[in-house]
Amino acid sequence: MPVKYFEVRWHGRAGQGAKSASQMLAEAALGAGKHVQAFPEYGAERSGAPMKAFNRIGDVPVLVRSSVENPDVVVVIDDTLLSPAVAEGLSDDGVLLVNTAKDAAFVAEKTQLKGKICTVNATEIALQEIKRGIPNTPMLGALAKVTGVVTPEALEARIEEMFGDKFPKEVVEANKRALKRGYEEVRCSQ
Repeated sequence: MPVKYFEVRWHGRAGQGAKSASQMLAEAALGAGKHVQAFPEYGAERSGAPMKAFNRIGDVPVLVRSSVENPDVVVVIDDTLLSPAVAEGLSDDGVLLVNTAKDAAFVAEKTQLKGKICTVNATEIALQEIKRGIPNTPMLGALAKVTGVVTPEALEARIEEMFGDKFPKEVVEANKRALKRGYEEVRCSQ
């Protein structure tokens, strides 16, 4: 019987933090004793170009070395990327998590998805809390709420570890607030 990992596919644009969010998710899961993988896939390597990142999380070593084709969750960091293609391969009980100010009906129309759709205005949260329009931290909070794959506390610890020595305390605290708001403000269609 083949091993099933918890798999996430991220869609974003270069510079929006999808690769960093994927890495932070993996490191938080690793800290919780899971086996993990995180890797990006770029087209044209330039700021603003569409890109993907992937995660695999499991209780056993991750031996697969290919892109995630049938994710449990698809995270879309930029709603201008919405199309049926972003939902390709999403499992029947999977979740489409989208950074958008629009509602789930808009997302369903753009993607032709009939399943569970969750939305959060992560860009607005990032602008308010971090003062930069990089929505990856609130998206991680929303992902934690929707899936339970990692705890918000594990993600907060990663924020401390990754940012604590690089940025002033206020930047670290702003990212923690953005994470918490993403967790609290995500809304799901089912």
